[in-house]
Amino acid sequence: MGIAELVVIAVGLAMDAFAVSVCKGLAMRKIDYKQTVLIAVFFGGFQALMPFFGWLLGRQFEKYITSFDHWIAFLLLAFIGGKMIYEALKKDEEAIENSARLDLKELVVLSVATSIDALAVGITFAFLKVNIALSVSLIGVITAVLSAAGVFIGHKFGEKYKNKAELAGGAVLVLIGLKILLEHLGIIGG
Repeated sequence: MGIAELVVIAVGLAMDAFAVSVCKGLAMRKIDYKQTVLIAVFFGGFQALMPFFGWLLGRQFEKYITSFDHWIAFLLLAFIGGKMIYEALKKDEEAIENSARLDLKELVVLSVATSIDALAVGITFAFLKVNIALSVSLIGVITAVLSAAGVFIGHKFGEKYKNKAELAGGAVLVLIGLKILLEHLGIIGG
């Protein structure tokens, strides 16, 4: 897997954190830079740690599933992407919090919730022999940058972009999963 694909995966994974950041920006009457940095650091940090933990898990079971690992990668990415697409297309909008204040417990919960998908992606990284240090670094930095941008965008433009970001992120993950499957099946070149 090349760096371009890793960047695309990182952007796709960051869309949940971006969407939550947009909502946080919506709730801010005035941009709080300290809170914006905190959101970016937590979301980026958790988004980097989860694929690393997934990679560790995948490495433990690699010898048992190498003959069908491409199917696992495809199914995990398709499921995660499909879930993101479904959530983006749901008509019932989540209520935006009245308070812009963010306590540590809430930030940890949001960070875990937005990075669970990255755990599954990390498992696929183990099967695909991906450079894990580069991967988690890209994922963490890209998520942090997009999360900070999400706060500003939310504050400036409102909820208009939240669902579009999740939809795009989900589609990207499904397409990358399909590409992995088709490459391993020899249908397209890698």
